[in-house]
Amino acid sequence: MKLLLLGKGGQVGWELQRSLAPLGELVALDFDSTDFHADFSHPEQLAETVLKLRPDVIVNAAAHTAVDKAESEPEFARKLNATSPGVVAQAAQQIGALMVHYSTDYVFDGSGDKPWREGDATGPLSVYGQTKLEGEQQVAEHCAKHLIFRTSWVYAARGGNFAKTMLRLAKERDRLTVIDDQFGAPTGAELLADVTAHAIRDTLRDPAKAGLYHLVAGGETTWHGYARFVLEQALAAGVALKASPGAVDPVPTSAFPTPARRPHNSRLNTHKLQTTFGLTLPHWQLGVARMLAETL
Repeated sequence: MKLLLLGKGGQVGWELQRSLAPLGELVALDFDSTDFHADFSHPEQLAETVLKLRPDVIVNAAAHTAVDKAESEPEFARKLNATSPGVVAQAAQQIGALMVHYSTDYVFDGSGDKPWREGDATGPLSVYGQTKLEGEQQVAEHCAKHLIFRTSWVYAARGGNFAKTMLRLAKERDRLTVIDDQFGAPTGAELLADVTAHAIRDTLRDPAKAGLYHLVAGGETTWHGYARFVLEQALAAGVALKASPGAVDPVPTSAFPTPARRPHNSRLNTHKLQTTFGLTLPHWQLGVARMLAETL
């Protein structure tokens, strides 16, 4: 079996290189790859790459993820998040490949307090959310065999993340202020990658499992609760901090105005994924603690 990974250099793409390798021959590309074109800002070249390689599975981890920047460059965000995935989906359909694509909780309006289900009405608040929704629609419309995973609050040990930012600030300042009215589940890139590999194998055996799924770690918290947990773990590991967990003050979203509106409710219901694929998604604290143990 041949697998094509697009966006290998991102947080999720990096972990996918590890999790997909045992499934078959893996060709991993990024925007700057030279052997084959995989730059999502040039959608016309993507179909050519797919048709040359003719993989059995295409996993797209490429995206425009700069949420605030997308507000000032909507057409560029649309090209990366919707137009190019649509081109890849059409090429995947042409060769009969399974296409895997990642989306986001930002496709919802963030209202209420119940975890969103796959069939709930969408209502994105931002250019990023709108273009990611359009990307979902493009993939579903043009490639019959697809897996679309909506996720949220993604982090990884590699590269920058919220936990590392909190640790840096806690070493510099006596007190921190962190948003306490947005709810979700921090989800590790390695969890996304491992579940993806499992779902690919299952779906190739049983094509009826193709479709849209919510994929996040178990439990829920706020950014404030997330920050406190990070600092608690750091103190337990002997890290010297100026700001203790008790010195993290909760504030509303309005305290930090941003160009793009953030959803208050980013909870995602994962019942469909867990029952379809026979998986148990671990609590968010387990993944964050593991990531911190690797990076502290």
